[in-house]
Amino acid sequence: MKTTQSQRSVSDLDVVHALARLVQRMEASPAEIDAHQYRTVVQQLTRALERVEPGKALQLILEDCPAASELYENIRYEHAGLVRSPLEKALNAELEARRAIDLAASLKH
Repeated sequence: MKTTQSQRSVSDLDVVHALARLVQRMEASPAEIDAHQYRTVVQQLTRALERVEPGKALQLILEDCPAASELYENIRYEHAGLVRSPLEKALNAELEARRAIDLAASLKH
């Protein structure tokens, strides 16, 4: 039986999701993680991310797993840049910092 591209993509997405969740758990773990084990899982996730096509399903996985999202940005940087980084959030933080600085300066005088 021949597998279609969509069947393969679903399978690849399942692998990406499982590995992404594993990396997320490893990063959040209070226990010490073996460096070789971590590197191996990240390498597997990198290969899996390189095989999948961008789309809604991948977007949901990356939103659920910030560690995988950062890795995805790094391996797809030439195409996506920092598209996954929340630009609006960064801009709002910068504007809020500016307001706080201005307020502090006005209170000083």
